[in-house]
Amino acid sequence: MADFTAEEVKDIFQLEKQEGLELLRRLTKWKGFEEMKESRKTILLDILYDGIVFAVEKGFPWPAVVEVARFTEELLEETKDCSISQALMILGNKLKEYERKFSPPNLLAVCDYFHNTFIRHLKLYQYVLCKDQDMCQTKETLDLCPPPLPLPLSEGVDKEVWKYQQKLAELTAAEVQKRTNMLLLRETLHLEREHTMQQIFEEVTQKEMEVLDREALENIIHKVIHTQIESLKELLENEIKTTYAILDLKLQKKTLKAPPPYPPDQNQTVQVESKKEKSKKTKEKKKK
Repeated sequence: MADFTAEEVKDIFQLEKQEGLELLRRLTKWKGFEEMKESRKTILLDILYDGIVFAVEKGFPWPAVVEVARFTEELLEETKDCSISQALMILGNKLKEYERKFSPPNLLAVCDYFHNTFIRHLKLYQYVLCKDQDMCQTKETLDLCPPPLPLPLSEGVDKEVWKYQQKLAELTAAEVQKRTNMLLLRETLHLEREHTMQQIFEEVTQKEMEVLDREALENIIHKVIHTQIESLKELLENEIKTTYAILDLKLQKKTLKAPPPYPPDQNQTVQVESKKEKSKKTKEKKKK
């Protein structure tokens, strides 16, 4: 780390925390600092920054604050692979080295600060700062569909009116679907009837008879009539069912109660109130 001046330390403290950390980052010349991962740089800068803040808040003179920053750097470097007991011995030796640079009260404050913060969490600092951690990150791509833009309030309707409109639209759509299905069925039965008739005539043609006898002719006529009757029977049954279903849908639409308009008509409101008032007066006269 480059030797901080008292003015630089003062600037770091007087700036907002993020700006102060950024200035501290630019002034730091720690060996191997630039090669460290960004997460470790952030932790080291936080430790240095907290040490400077501690010293200023305890009333250390600015030159002594610089010494606290240097003390922090050396302590971190010398306790990398130490046990807690060894770290305590190193802390004691460092305090003796800096005995002349701090006043007795300030020296005691430095001892308490590093004992209660750094030494107490030594294993955690060592784990984070000295060991390479395996990074396991999972990335998931998720497409978010924003909700549609709401319609203008002027186009809004009352909730009950909206429900009525939706139900009416459902019944109308069901009626249209019934009629469409009936038309499709008619077309399908017509094609099937034509196909069956074609098969009958093809059978007759394959026999290659110049003159049909009475029995063969009756058989052909019987098949044709049977085909027509079956087709008409199925068509009538489905038409009857569809007609009943459509009538039921029409009845549901007829009995569907429309909600009162919203907002209510002012003229109607006045008329209702007027009728209530007249009814009330009539009852009072009868009582008298």
